[in-house]
Parts: sequence; structure tokens; C-alpha cells
Amino acid sequence: MLFVEFRFLFFFAVVFGVHWALRSNTARKWWLLFSSHFFYACFFIGEPTTFCAHLTHGEWSQLPAGWWFPAVLWGSTCMDYAVGLGIAGASSETRRKQWLLASLVANLGVLCVFKYFNFFLSSASGFLDWVGLHTSLHTLNIILPYGVSFYTFQSMSYSIDVYRRRLEPVRRFLDLAFFISFFPQLVAGPIVRAMTFLPQVFEKRVWANVDVRGCATLFFIGFVKKACVSEFASQFADQFFAAPEKYNHAGALLGVFFYAVQIYCDFSGYTDMAIATARLLGYELTLNFDFPYFSSSITEFWRRWHISLSTWLRDYLYISLGGNRGSKLFTYRNLMLTMLLGGLWHGASWNFVIWGGLHGAALIVHREWTRLTENAGAVFRRVLAILAVPLTFYWVCVTWIFFRAAPTYNEKTHLLEATGLHNAWAALKAFTFTGGRGKTDFSVECLGILALLALVHWLNSQRMIGTWWRRLPDWACAILLGIGVAVALLFVPVKYKPFIYFQF
Repeated sequence: MLFVEFRFLFFFAVVFGVHWALRSNTARKWWLLFSSHFFYACFFIGEPTTFCAHLTHGEWSQLPAGWWFPAVLWGSTCMDYAVGLGIAGASSETRRKQWLLASLVANLGVLCVFKYFNFFLSSASGFLDWVGLHTSLHTLNIILPYGVSFYTFQSMSYSIDVYRRRLEPVRRFLDLAFFISFFPQLVAGPIVRAMTFLPQVFEKRVWANVDVRGCATLFFIGFVKKACVSEFASQFADQFFAAPEKYNHAGALLGVFFYAVQIYCDFSGYTDMAIATARLLGYELTLNFDFPYFSSSITEFWRRWHISLSTWLRDYLYISLGGNRGSKLFTYRNLMLTMLLGGLWHGASWNFVIWGGLHGAALIVHREWTRLTENAGAVFRRVLAILAVPLTFYWVCVTWIFFRAAPTYNEKTHLLEATGLHNAWAALKAFTFTGGRGKTDFSVECLGILALLALVHWLNSQRMIGTWWRRLPDWACAILLGIGVAVALLFVPVKYKPFIYFQF
């Protein structure tokens, strides 16, 4: 049930109406908890009436693959609820650590089994074959549950914060279950911290505090990003990555740039709609994007891109490894490990590890560059300021090549399908002038579209077109929004692609 589908709008209309009709805060949370698990179950059970008919008649072979995955979400919730109470009631520091370890083992174990078992097994088998020890290890037909990487990180953040004494353990199971399963951010983020969300759960939401106009506008912007811009850009990105060796440098630039547009509009569009949906119910989610392609360094990029993940990795992984509390080599080791594991978080593929490693290397180089040029002259700084943004964007696009070539989720087979490193290598050669003797195969209009998108994005980053509609009367804003929706519907595809980050 994608946010851009009309059936989601029907689902949300029901959830929205009942939520605000209920007077009790507890009743509202029970309703949203039920709605969230129903929303999540719809990703696995297919048509609810058909599923229930098969289930009541005991036709287990007819049930969709992975129909029981919502139980994994319940298991993670129950585990960390018990862990929170266990840490609070522990009689010694050793017992507190044992409780925390139980949470880490359980949550990371779920990720390892569903997401990384086949990856580690096939990698080990390939290594043994390479050294001459032939094996007969067989991978399993494991289906990846939607959103498992997101809700396990949320669940772990609760246990870690309780262990660090930054958060009091939740006494009512309802409150924690609602926090972990809240449907707007459940399957693709943003990754919400218990410290920021749970205080909202304890207080009754007030309709008067809801910015309806702002929420409707933000949802519409997210819809346009995903349903119009991302879907349009994906046509050219898919065309290039299907056969990158056929393109010259100009064609490779356009193909990779279109993918940069696609993944940004796809993921930030989902985030916009998730934030707007949550706000309409009275809850505030975490900011996840802040115009990352206008970053002047790779360090700044990670302060602006997927903010909820980058801050999670910083606070719970990088700092736990030791952070910068040591020698320069120690700090850079921690930084590289964090980015490598951050890449692996995105998926079970060496492509993602390479992607994370490239970003880790860039972060280290930027730190050294900053140190070496801290006493540079004013002219050098001005030149650097002009080149910083395009150079950063270019490097980000280089790393996107490996990200795009990684395995993607196939809805029909429910398995990950690899594009292959050979495609990544061919695309990289064409993108960096070292290969690609083919043709551009993209019209001049494509370049114009990219330029127009970049201009609109830049104007919005400068807050030039972001708030003027606030000055309009309600009736004028409603008419304008209705016209915008009507025009946008003319450009939406017949069938939407799943959100890219659903596979993580």
C-alpha cells in the first residue's frame, strides 16, 4: 500500500477520521497501533479478504510467502519492552549489560538471518573456492521483510538509551508498541528516536495544533517528487544502467545524474509524505533531508542526506566504537568502520560495502584536506568555495553508480536480483572519461529538464518559493492545490514502482 496510491488515501481517511473522533488518548493509541499493524500486514498478506478465507479454511499452501512477517515486528517490540524493564530493574551493571546484549543479539540476529545469511554464506563459499577449497554450500530462499532495517534500529535505540540512562523505561506496552510500529515511518523511515517520539505519545494530541495547509502542501510536494519526477527520471536512469557500455561520457553524465534525481526524489518524497501524514495525526517525525546536493563537502552531505540514519550511526555506532577519543588513526578507523557498516545496512551486497567505503574514504580525505588548508589564503578559499559544491556532487554521483548496481528487490519473486559489478565498472568508466565509446542517446531536452529541476531545487533551498502560499487565503490555497493535483495526475505512470528504500 504505497503512499501514492488511492487505496492509501482511502485507508488514511478512515484512520484520520476515527483518530480525531476518539476523545481518549489511550483509545487513539490503540486505534493507531491496530491501523499500523494492518498497514504493515498489507505488504505481505495481499488481499485481506482472500487471505482470511485461506486462513480460516486451513489452506496454508495458498497463503502468500512471508504472511507471518508481522510477527517479527511484534517479537522485536516484545523483546525490547522486556529489555527496558530488565535494565531498569537490574541489580548490577553486569546485569544491565546482559539485558542490553540480549536486545542487540535479538535485533541484529533478525537482520543477520533475513538480510545477510545468504550474503555471508555465498561470500564464504566464493572465498573458499578461490583458495581451492571447493564447497557445496547452498543459499536459502529467504524473503526480506519490508522495513526490518528501520524498525530494528528504532527498537535498539530505545534499549540503548535506557541503558545509557538517557530515557526512563516505558511501563505500558502500548506506548512502546505504538512508537515502534507507527505506520507513516514504519517501512522506510525516517528512523525515529524513542527520546524524541515517546514524549509525544504520552501527551494527548490537539487538533488545533495541526497545520493542515502545511501538511497538505508537504504531502503534495512528496507526491510530485515520487510519482512524477522520480518515475520520470527512472526511465533514463534504467536505460543507461541497462547497457552503460553503449554510452559516451556525455550520455553517462546524464544517465547518472538522472539516477541522482531519481533516488533523491524517491526517498525524500516518501519522507515528505510520511512527515505530512504523521503531522495530520498530531505527531512530529524527524527531518531527513536538507538539500544535500548543495553540500560543499562530503561531511556536509552526510549532515543533510538521510539525517536520521547518519545521526543514528554517529550516536550509536561511531561513538560506541570510540569516536574521535584517541589518535588520528584510531578516529579514522572508527569512521571507516561506521561507513562500511552503514553501507552494509543498506543491503547484502559488496556493492553497498564499496559505496560505504568510498564515502568513508572521502570523509577521511576531507578531514585531512581541512587540516592542511586551514591557513590557506583568501583567494584560494574563494576558488575552493566555487568548486566545492560541484566536486562534492560529482563524487556523490560516482558512489551512486555502485549503489545503483547493487541487488534490487523483485516484487514477483520476492528475491534480491543483482545488476552486477561489471555494469558498475562500465558505467564508472563512461562517467569518468576512461571508457565509453558509444553515443549520448539522450536528447537536448533531457539536459534542459535536469537544468530546470536543479533551478527549482536551488530556488527552494534559498527559501524563494517555499512560503509564498502561506500568504494566500484558505480558499485560494485550496483551489491552487487542487489545480496542482489535477496537473500532477496527468504525469503519473499507470503503475508505480515501489519506493527504492523499501528494499532496505
